Amino acid sequence: MSGSQAPTGPLAVFDLGKTNSKLFVFSTEGAMLDERRTKPVWRPHKGRSVLDDELLFDWMGRELADVVAKHGVTGLIVSAHGCTFALVRGTGQLLHPVLDYEQEIPDRLAAEIDPILPEFSETYVPYLTLGFCMARHVYWLQRDEPEAFAEADAILCYPQYWGWRFTGRQVGEYSYIGAHTQMWAPLAGDYSSLVGRLGWRGKLPEIVPAGVVIGQKPVRLANGEERSVAVHNGVHDSNAALAYYRMTGLDDFTIVSTGTWVIIINLSCPLEALDRERDMLSNVTVKGEPAPSLRFMGGREYDRISENWSEPISRSAVEAVIARGVFVLPSWAPDGPFPEIVGEIVGGEVEGEERAAAAALYVVMMTDLSLDLIRSENKIVVDGGLARIGLYTAMLAQLRPAQPVLRSSMSEGSATGAAALAFESLGLSPFRDETVAVAAESIAGLETYRDKWRELANAARSKARQATGRGQGT
Repeated sequence: MSGSQAPTGPLAVFDLGKTNSKLFVFSTEGAMLDERRTKPVWRPHKGRSVLDDELLFDWMGRELADVVAKHGVTGLIVSAHGCTFALVRGTGQLLHPVLDYEQEIPDRLAAEIDPILPEFSETYVPYLTLGFCMARHVYWLQRDEPEAFAEADAILCYPQYWGWRFTGRQVGEYSYIGAHTQMWAPLAGDYSSLVGRLGWRGKLPEIVPAGVVIGQKPVRLANGEERSVAVHNGVHDSNAALAYYRMTGLDDFTIVSTGTWVIIINLSCPLEALDRERDMLSNVTVKGEPAPSLRFMGGREYDRISENWSEPISRSAVEAVIARGVFVLPSWAPDGPFPEIVGEIVGGEVEGEERAAAAALYVVMMTDLSLDLIRSENKIVVDGGLARIGLYTAMLAQLRPAQPVLRSSMSEGSATGAAALAFESLGLSPFRDETVAVAAESIAGLETYRDKWRELANAARSKARQATGRGQGT
């Protein structure tokens, strides 16, 4: 920034998820002052699904002006979901709408890009469908929109796209470019061989740490007054949550960051333990460190299985599902630890609260298995939307008696982590460890249910792998 430094006041955090977009306002003491929500709109464009970015940007601008007037906000930062990018030119030209990562690239292009993706030992990213590997979607635009791609002077990751919209400055950031894009080599701390092979390096801007001020955004208030808001470099959402808990003093823990996705990160897991066939990979921390991870779309799966149940789930409903021997088997969304099989419910029909209980059991079973796969033996921190389901965390604690299970008392770790990073750049550290210990449930038969669920799920996986000539698997 140039000129005189504006007073440091409250901070606006735009936490942009795939399903919900949120604005939180934090005071310099760490208190949450305000919260606003909307939903991103994805629309068709030339046969592709794309973001209505102007609609979302208009919402962001209106809400920002309001919280500047109401709370005296002096800064903003963006925390955002992964797998998303923008092709831009200069300080204000978007050359193609932002792609929706939940669409597969054309077969003819998959046949070109997939065989040249880097080895797992370089990027620690397995083969991923749709746009879960960002490089596949970048290649899509390079091949099918060659003029736009050639004209672009920057490939911007999603949080940095919004930073560019606010400031006109093009920058990169470790945690996002390292989030299973196939464009980053975590051990080398540099772009992958694919970037050089496809000639993308010149379009990837300088990396600036998350939280650092990258420019100023003029904000015009309803009364005509204009204020200047500092814009901090944004961050990948799950890595923001990881950074938050580390910054509040926690160490040697596994984070279970939940939302549309359940992202599990255990920094103590050796990279050689990552199984590319179970959606295990290395993310990258905000400091550029490898971050062994496992993912499955748990929030989306819970909604699909439960048929969008939003009421409390009783212990008796869970016990009834267990007693009846009803099991929800994976998978109800692409990829995850069981990418070979399609989800089903076995053992009987369930409706209403019992169906929601079966869905909750499924997500607990998947989380418990994932913790074993990622060799979690330390304390467990559950963050995000699923942390609000008391039975989810309590059943997890019952299944893992040797590990303390903690949950965030505010369940917005990605937004709070982004705020912590922005405040840190200003010399402030307002947040303290606010996790609370989870008391284990004592549901009869839960451990036996877990064993049977694993037996059924592994058998279905082995059968599918044998059918495709991939052997028994692990």
